[in-house]
Amino acid sequence: MELAIKEAKKCADTTTAFSVGAVLVKDNQVLSTGYSRELPGNTHAEQCALEKYFKKTGETDVPQGTVIYTTMEPCSERLSGNLPCTDRILKTNIKTVFVGVMEPDTFIKNNIGYEKLVSHGVSYIHIPGYEKMCLDIAFKGHEKK
Repeated sequence: MELAIKEAKKCADTTTAFSVGAVLVKDNQVLSTGYSRELPGNTHAEQCALEKYFKKTGETDVPQGTVIYTTMEPCSERLSGNLPCTDRILKTNIKTVFVGVMEPDTFIKNNIGYEKLVSHGVSYIHIPGYEKMCLDIAFKGHEKK
């Protein structure tokens, strides 16, 4: 989670989105990292980590046993029309998602990322103690609104 937080801190300030970091890990080895808006197209952290891994390896899926750490609950809906992060995760071999904080209802009033992942057999593990830090980073730039 510490590395995901470092990734989230790389996000440019914005008033219209959260700043989130994500890390793909297998056997304690980092496969890829990502942060919100890192890649073109209003991208989310989980999306960036996955796309960077696929580009780097030429693979279309992550290895069995890969987990993802994300500073915020993966989205279940995208206002931009992009594929939601929960759907991206469900298309992969990822069976465990570690989360720093649940998504506030600032942009999407009813994010069902948790419910969607769990209902598809993905272990959803909230890591306590990171909520305030993850929220502070997520809202970076919102105070300028």
